[in-house]
Amino acid sequence: MNLLTIKNLRNNEKFRIFVWTLFDFANTSYSIVVVTFLYAVYFKHTVANGEPIGDFYWSIGTSISMLITALISPVLGAIADYSAGKKRFLLFFTALCILSTFMLYFVGSGDLVSGLLLFILANIGFEAGLVFYDAFLPEITKESSYGRVSGYGFAMGYLGSFTTLLVVYPFIEREMIKETFPLSALVFLIFAMPLFLFLKDSRKSRTADESYFAIGFGRVTATLKNLKNYRNLVLFLVSYFFFIEGVNTVIYFSGNYASTTLSFSMKELIVFFMIVQTTAIIGSVIFGIISDSIGQKKSLVISLSIWIATILLAYFTSSVDSPLIELTASIFNLSPESDGHLLLSRYFYLVGLLAGMVMGATQSISRSLMSKLTPYDKKTEFFGFYSFFGKSSAILGPLVFGITSYLTGNQKYAILSIGIFFVVGLLFLGAVRDK
Repeated sequence: MNLLTIKNLRNNEKFRIFVWTLFDFANTSYSIVVVTFLYAVYFKHTVANGEPIGDFYWSIGTSISMLITALISPVLGAIADYSAGKKRFLLFFTALCILSTFMLYFVGSGDLVSGLLLFILANIGFEAGLVFYDAFLPEITKESSYGRVSGYGFAMGYLGSFTTLLVVYPFIEREMIKETFPLSALVFLIFAMPLFLFLKDSRKSRTADESYFAIGFGRVTATLKNLKNYRNLVLFLVSYFFFIEGVNTVIYFSGNYASTTLSFSMKELIVFFMIVQTTAIIGSVIFGIISDSIGQKKSLVISLSIWIATILLAYFTSSVDSPLIELTASIFNLSPESDGHLLLSRYFYLVGLLAGMVMGATQSISRSLMSKLTPYDKKTEFFGFYSFFGKSSAILGPLVFGITSYLTGNQKYAILSIGIFFVVGLLFLGAVRDK
């Protein structure tokens, strides 16, 4: 491929969008294997030897990684805005995530410190990299298409998760769980490469005595002082802080919840997450198109309402003696004792269907609405604050879930608390103006 061909491809909007979405395909191989499913369950049952405190340790690792990412994201975003160096920062954090994920292969029973440390490094790489990845959105398409293009990205991401599950399934059948971690890292590496090869990232010059970090802190300070000029954006970020809290907690604990509270086998977990990924692909595309038609705010209201209903359904179907399970058993002439697990699994598959439908949609619509509300010349800096609110929210939610689970010894009470975050986020969203 010659330089002229590469230049023509870079100038083709459809190709730029495809390459950009391909990175979403790549990085979700990490999130599904490490964060949501295999390593999350492996950490609880193998590294923490199945002890209830495993949830607490997992929440600690999640909170630390999110806190670090939250603190550095606005500064890194401001630096990237000044230097137009998004791709360089994205490359660094992508490499950090891939290498740390590969090293999880060497974590075994009782290796709590190394298991948590590698997870923290991998998660910082993944989450910090999203600051720079998201900030490419305004550069690859026009504003009127933000919703659907963002939706395409999340749909491609969930397609990546689905594909990764198919790739690792033979290893799961043979109980070769550790081998899936380097395999996830390899998938991430291969499909992330096109973005670095083909997406253009212009650079600005700076004088020799200018420090990038001094510039970054200076720009962040100036933005904080002038936040009063961005009231609408601030209201959205506060709303985002709360509702993404709920989304992040669901992502980090759904696998543990299904395996611990509902006693799901690995095969049942595979079915559950395939349902989630399939409906997430559909939901991301559909809600992306809807948001461009009726507006991002209205679309978010719909998705958050579905989230609240989903959390309530999960709570009321968390044990065989719950009224909803007993009612269903009586309607279909089943026994809660002998058919209880079957009923629990079917209801949780329904929970997965609903959660998947709005999981990608909520994240996708939030990203496109953020792009519309953000000044163009401060896009990466504000996406740094977007990341700050998202990551800092993920400190509290998983921590509350982990502590509640540990103190009560039952995850069903922990899952109910997640709904509160969606309700509060919905209330703040009502004050946001969507032009």
